[in-house]
Amino acid sequence: MIQLLEFPSPDWTRRVVFVGRNRDGHWVAREQRGVFGGLFINRAQALKYARSENGRHSECIIEVTCEIELDIRANP
Repeated sequence: MIQLLEFPSPDWTRRVVFVGRNRDGHWVAREQRGVFGGLFINRAQALKYARSENGRHSECIIEVTCEIELDIRANP
């Protein structure tokens, strides 16, 4: 289970992105609240996508070891 991260300031605009594999072995990059995400065939492409979508803040990308599924919500 992935827990939402709490940040000290509401004006903190960097988006946290989780990167890992789903149950089928595909790579997933998913913003913590489900605002954006994608499926990828390799880790490098998932990380590249995560960096491009979160404003190139590599420190806000978290690689997870547990299964992660792509769960995009219509209204986050």
